[in-house]
Amino acid sequence: MESLEALVAHIQGLSGSPDEVAHLHNLLKQADGDSLRAHAAALVPFLGHLSPGAHSLGYLYLLEACATSGANLREFGGGDFLVTMADFLTACSADQIRLAPDKFLNVCRVLKDQVTQLNAPIRGIAPLRAAVRKIQASPEQLTPVHADYLLLCLLAKQYKAGLSVLEDDIFEVDQPKDLFLYCYYGGMIYIGLKKFPKALELLHNAVTAPMPSLNAIAVEAYKKYILVSLIQNGQVPSFPKYTSAAAQRNLKNHAQIYVDLCTSYGNGRYSDLETFVESNAAAFQSDNNLGLVKQVLSSMYKRNIQRLTQTYLTLSLEDIARSVQLETPRDAEMHVLSMIEDGEIHATINQKDGMVSFHEDPEQYKSVEMVEHIDSSIQRLTALSKKLASIDENMACDPAYLQKVSSTGRDRGRFDYEDFDTVPHKYF
Repeated sequence: MESLEALVAHIQGLSGSPDEVAHLHNLLKQADGDSLRAHAAALVPFLGHLSPGAHSLGYLYLLEACATSGANLREFGGGDFLVTMADFLTACSADQIRLAPDKFLNVCRVLKDQVTQLNAPIRGIAPLRAAVRKIQASPEQLTPVHADYLLLCLLAKQYKAGLSVLEDDIFEVDQPKDLFLYCYYGGMIYIGLKKFPKALELLHNAVTAPMPSLNAIAVEAYKKYILVSLIQNGQVPSFPKYTSAAAQRNLKNHAQIYVDLCTSYGNGRYSDLETFVESNAAAFQSDNNLGLVKQVLSSMYKRNIQRLTQTYLTLSLEDIARSVQLETPRDAEMHVLSMIEDGEIHATINQKDGMVSFHEDPEQYKSVEMVEHIDSSIQRLTALSKKLASIDENMACDPAYLQKVSSTGRDRGRFDYEDFDTVPHKYF
């Protein structure tokens, strides 16, 4: 390997035009390897002679060699080196770093690990958010950085920060693990924001995604999927037909206590559910799901009140309290008022006699807001339909897909989703 001074000189002189950067890339690949990492400590001063924005490719090679050398990063200046990595991810040129995506991902991973070890995940949020946009070929692409970014948002309890990537429509997935982690962490962020319908959507995707064998991420996602389904809908739907056979056969066996919780919830008796939760609290706590389980327990009051609206037109607060096992009519009143405010039931309370009158949904779907909402939904569905048609056309022309279909379709007319696990996952 030529001297570090000569290598830095090449980086400074060949970071202009695309042709120069391509030539520099060849030089860097020749210099890369164990020999470069062996000089990791000596590389750090040279980073000060380079610009993260103007010399991004060369800077990345040197920075990655330091970050992955196996040495304690404190030897490179500790917190200062962490700042160096963060500044690079924020300022680097997307065009240059995409020439060495694996090295860029290594730097992102080291940054995530370091801020996690320092118990300062919030320090990695802004750099990794920038990194997501830099490494993405398009906003529709899912990258390994997505999951790391969402994990830091969770650890720092900065749930709203996660929405910056969760609100994108993802259509391109290179690695299945990235999808499972994205859906799992994304579901947890929406749980933290109390946006349970969006949480269900992501957790559902993690549970039903094609998989040749069961994985731990899908199991943990299924546990939370059961709990959020009970909170939001009062029941857990059966697996859709497109769920992989591995998931349908094995998921319930790995989440039996949650299946039993669902059964107890369906009985509608608060005292029985409370007893079940108390007797299994340690198991729920070990899964870090006890907080969600308590929300399930609390939601039973609302669910039982909703059942009453299907039977009665009027009912006293005292009768409601007795029916749903609340201690006092005052508790019943507070629950009913909360449900009215959240739009979960339509009712009025007569304060004089303590009677609750239940009403039909007053929405006539004629308001300007509702028309705009429906129109927006139609436009979104139209765009989604066009996108799916394009993906279907691309799949129909993909050689790997056609070869797999031709090899598995001779003896049978129906295919399992596992048949296509070797097809490039960017289409799923």
